[in-house]
Amino acid sequence: MKRLANKRILLGITGSIAAYKAGEIIRRLRDANADVRVVMTQGATEFVTPLTFQALSGNPVHQHLLDNDAEAAMGHIELARWADVILVAPASADFISRLCLGRANDLLGALCLASHVPLALAPAMNQQMWKDPATQTNVQTLRSRGVLLFGPDSGEQACGEVGEGRLMQPHALIDALADVFATGSLTGQTVLITAGPTREAIDPVRYLSNHSSGKMGYALATAAMEAGAEVILISGPVDKSLLVPHSVKTIHVTTAEQMLEQTQALAHKADILIAAAAVADYRPVLANSEKIKKSTESMMLQLQRNPDILATVKRQSPWLFSVGFAAETENLELHARQKLKDKGVEMIVANWVGHAATETQGTFGSDDNALKLFWDGGELELGVSSKARLARELVVLIASQYDNAIQSGRLNKEQREVENVVQLRSHSHDKKN
Repeated sequence: MKRLANKRILLGITGSIAAYKAGEIIRRLRDANADVRVVMTQGATEFVTPLTFQALSGNPVHQHLLDNDAEAAMGHIELARWADVILVAPASADFISRLCLGRANDLLGALCLASHVPLALAPAMNQQMWKDPATQTNVQTLRSRGVLLFGPDSGEQACGEVGEGRLMQPHALIDALADVFATGSLTGQTVLITAGPTREAIDPVRYLSNHSSGKMGYALATAAMEAGAEVILISGPVDKSLLVPHSVKTIHVTTAEQMLEQTQALAHKADILIAAAAVADYRPVLANSEKIKKSTESMMLQLQRNPDILATVKRQSPWLFSVGFAAETENLELHARQKLKDKGVEMIVANWVGHAATETQGTFGSDDNALKLFWDGGELELGVSSKARLARELVVLIASQYDNAIQSGRLNKEQREVENVVQLRSHSHDKKN
């Protein structure tokens, strides 16, 4: 279940005899490499102790609306910001009723209201309670609000009765939860993504680079794949622990010139280019073949400017829907809008870095970020959240803007087909020679 890898799953457990099955759900989520936090209602603690779920999840179990150990004692806000999805399993008839009314008299109810991530309920109750008109009305109301319902299943129940109302089997719940992240908004499209830093050699042991971790670019590759796209990732040198799904074709490069060469070679295959890499602006005019010895108090290093990958590729392939990134320490909007104009791209994604990134402690290497997006005639701010969630939100917007550009005629896909023919002919000619 690779789509759940590194996802932040908030599991709510309510007062139902099926609460004991939540242990198996947690185990399967951990097996899928998801990060799990558990919130229990008071009723749930009557069936299973919090210590059980703490041991299984590897994290403290949350129970109280006002938590002295949480940020500003407001645990519902802290957890709502953390989660990628909320799954309530089991969801009792009482909790479904309270959620329908918008009640926030406990932690789980409050964070469901405070969060804008997908919310899924897995009902579990007596078959007659499930069939009751009040429950069915509540369920239909929640569905109309976008709440997802997983189950219930039919079969023998703890009370001895037989009928619909059993908690969906854990393996089926995990499959359904994974499908939440498969949006299909980029089905049929090919997305080319650059990520990470580049390194420009000074000598065999030293290089010029930057603090980029590549986490945002890799998160975008995963999000684009989940949206149904064929994804090609061109990655600078990043930590080997940073992984993307096996279905994402990954090409590793080191220098800016190598990244440009690969991006140019693959641009004709792509519909969308997301240039998230932090490319070194300059490189040494001459890289020493031997290690430079420490022989003087100071030394001069002559640099030359690296090619602008995004501007170059966009100029050569104007039909390619192109998204650039701008990391700034001052005048963020001014610089972002200037890049939007100078590079001729469809969108710029801007964020603060260094001392200016007060909300994310510098951004570089962080799992969280905050973004401001700019395009011709519009802008949108995405507040502090995980880079994985921001990537999914960004992919949704890119898909929408791409569709608008195609429908309006601002981008001509026929130009891409012409370049494909040229590339194929060139490749055939090279093979003959």
